[in-house]
Amino acid sequence: QVQLVESGGGLVQAGGSLRLSCAASGRTIRSYAMGWFRQAPGKEREFVAAITWSFNSPDYADSVKGRFTISRDNAKNTVYLQMNSLKPDDTAVYYCAADTQFRKVVGGLSDSWGQGTQVTVSS
Repeated sequence: QVQLVESGGGLVQAGGSLRLSCAASGRTIRSYAMGWFRQAPGKEREFVAAITWSFNSPDYADSVKGRFTISRDNAKNTVYLQMNSLKPDDTAVYYCAADTQFRKVVGGLSDSWGQGTQVTVSS
């Protein structure tokens, strides 16, 4: 397993931007698919975005398409989530996930998860 630590969360006004980072340790993430999930109070954890180890065809939830961008820097063993045009509905704890299988990341079945970072969007 790879250890994951998220950072970059905080309080932002609606329409603002944040960039989340997920730093991996223990193993190189070069062969891992990486993803982001979020969980709002009283709701189920939901898929946000995922990216394959080979960078092609990132996948996004419909609710964030056109506003969020997932990227990765394998040299830094880090994956990012750029969040623009934030809305109050984006308020949640955001979790990073990693697995060697892309389908497991998208399906929320990753072997490795971070502890989460809080994102709060005020109206």
